[in-house]
Amino acid sequence: MTETFANGYALLIGVGESAYSRLSLPVTVKDTQAIYGALIEPELCGYEEKNIKILNNKEATKQAILEGLQWLQEKAENDPQATIFVYYSGHGWVDTSDRNYYLLQHDIKPMKLAASALSATEFTDNLRQIQSERLLVVIDSCYAAGMASSKDVDEILEADADLLDEFETFQSVAPSKGLISDLKQGKGRVVFTSSEGEQKSWIQKDDSLSIYTYHFLEALQGAGNQVGDTVVKVSNLMNYLGKTVPETVQSLYNVKQTPHFDLDGNDFAIAKLRGGKGLPDKGWDEVKSEAKEVINKIIVGRDYQQVNASGSGNTQIFSQSGSVNVNK
Repeated sequence: MTETFANGYALLIGVGESAYSRLSLPVTVKDTQAIYGALIEPELCGYEEKNIKILNNKEATKQAILEGLQWLQEKAENDPQATIFVYYSGHGWVDTSDRNYYLLQHDIKPMKLAASALSATEFTDNLRQIQSERLLVVIDSCYAAGMASSKDVDEILEADADLLDEFETFQSVAPSKGLISDLKQGKGRVVFTSSEGEQKSWIQKDDSLSIYTYHFLEALQGAGNQVGDTVVKVSNLMNYLGKTVPETVQSLYNVKQTPHFDLDGNDFAIAKLRGGKGLPDKGWDEVKSEAKEVINKIIVGRDYQQVNASGSGNTQIFSQSGSVNVNK
């Protein structure tokens, strides 16, 4: 019998289409939609659809993100057992002149980059208002493999010379350790980033998902768990991502991508494991091939379903028969 993860609440942000088209990152929307599909599947993570907000493309505005964080604050106030999951997929840039960090949401103004982007300070201040002792923040930024990266800033300036003064001090990097420390202030706060320093966050060769998200989806299905576990904990995600992401990136691109994890020792459940049933007797090895098929089904469901900011739309990805049902 499957169980719901009734106290789980998630805000998924995939910037995707930028108002300044040269900064668009289509794979970020693919990532958030895939994670959404896994979270709401009763046979996997068991989140309730009403407890997830997903902001993609034009919906991923600065105001909408702040309102989403406010929504999480209200959920935490009304549910003392709330587990909060915030996932941001998009550009992260630092202004090298003052070391301020920015998340580049959809509605940035390239001629007023610092003034229009979502500053890490404002993002952090709003996270601090969420009174939950179980809060996971994942920042998957600094994209490579055809995505805009720090090297591509020069190409942007070459194409748009008018932006020289505005962009010349910005660099695409992962959040610094200082910023991560600020983000995790408070009991039970955990921060994951997909890479460190100036490393890039690489995507699959077929452009279907980021490598980080692919392995995240495996971990949500128990890749880092043991037989007998009925939930996926922060430590399960951390141990699996820390091993597999560097291995895959090294194998595919011969470069380094090292996920970073910062937690205060409070290990908590982030989802049900296979609907609360856990792994079979032989563990992950027994379901590994099935999990790969599930990820493919999630991607298929994602490609045929558009989910909106309220997380509406019913998509059944997993079933005992292995079929995929998509209700548009």
